[in-house]
Amino acid sequence: MTNEKRPPWNPYLATCPTRQVLDCVADKWAVLIIGLLLGGPRRFGELRRDIEGVSQKMLTQTLRSLERDGIIDRKVFASVPPKVEYSLSTLGESLATALDELRLWAEKNIEDVLRNRELYDGASDRQE
Repeated sequence: MTNEKRPPWNPYLATCPTRQVLDCVADKWAVLIIGLLLGGPRRFGELRRDIEGVSQKMLTQTLRSLERDGIIDRKVFASVPPKVEYSLSTLGESLATALDELRLWAEKNIEDVLRNRELYDGASDRQE
């Protein structure tokens, strides 16, 4: 182990690896998966049924990305056919709390957002 001091992470720099984490967790599918796993472990099929509009390919890619980052755990049970279950890791639980606040904010404020979009889109004299 080295005693060199690591510079602080700065996600505003293009080369900062924290951007990769932000890209992953800011993805709508990741947010929805993490939100469901906050309620407990789920199987792939359960996640696919509960998240309307997600394709099998996108769900697989997102789960792999979240597992790679250590946000979710994947457990394979020895059975025929094999049973795979996904759950939040300790790291994922800390993230899920923050993301759930975002979901709650969206639910609370969606009517205002929709109203503002309507007003914005209805302004015919908007100049760029």
